[in-house]
Amino acid sequence: MILAIDIGNSNVVIGFVQDRKVLHKVRIATDVKKTSDQYWMDLKNSLELFGYKAEDIEGAILASVVPPVLNSCRTAIKKLTGMEPLVIGPGVKTGINIRTDNPAQVGSDLITAAVAAVKEYPLPLLIVDMGTATTISAIDASGSFLGGSISPGVKISAEALSGRTAQLPGISLEAPKHAIGRNTIDCMQSGSMLGAAAMLDGMIARMEKELGEKATVVATGGIARYVIPMCEREIRYDNDLLLKGLVILYENNKKC
Repeated sequence: MILAIDIGNSNVVIGFVQDRKVLHKVRIATDVKKTSDQYWMDLKNSLELFGYKAEDIEGAILASVVPPVLNSCRTAIKKLTGMEPLVIGPGVKTGINIRTDNPAQVGSDLITAAVAAVKEYPLPLLIVDMGTATTISAIDASGSFLGGSISPGVKISAEALSGRTAQLPGISLEAPKHAIGRNTIDCMQSGSMLGAAAMLDGMIARMEKELGEKATVVATGGIARYVIPMCEREIRYDNDLLLKGLVILYENNKKC
């Protein structure tokens, strides 16, 4: 069994994967103040939750956009299993041709998602990841990573709206009944949720125009499943995309 961990700005997703199938996953809050011992306990508890032992893990891989947590989790894995995990970064063979101005600046999470998407879906591709930030990555017909867009995530946008205005309350991220809200809450949900869906539709159309052809659109991330049903464009949802990519990268680099 492979231990695959994706460390995001808001959550750490711990996946237990066998033969590229995600058997179980656990989502815990990302906390830069946690020590490696605390993350070790989180991992140990996650294993025990599903009846596994440390000996059941044959390998581990990490992707992170939060360096302090990466170091803590890497140490925790080594304490738990005695193995040094593979960390996505320079030197890891991805098989993806990155055609951005500075490939070193591309987040490991974006490349990991691209690895899985290229393996599973028709090219060209647009990959939407809706978490703390909303990112859209463009993969051309040859499988090259061209770049994309980064915008504030739905949740932090809504929090900023209520936090920076005196009379607007906090809201739950629910689909509005109408685009034209009849009260403050409905208006905010319309702007936040339908606005996010309209942004995706618009960005997808603009990116496809630059690609010169229609693309397969795949979405992942915790918030995506609430937003994509409101999109006019067909978007496939794959919540395990990053974990799948991590396992593919583990297998490819293990052979090297």
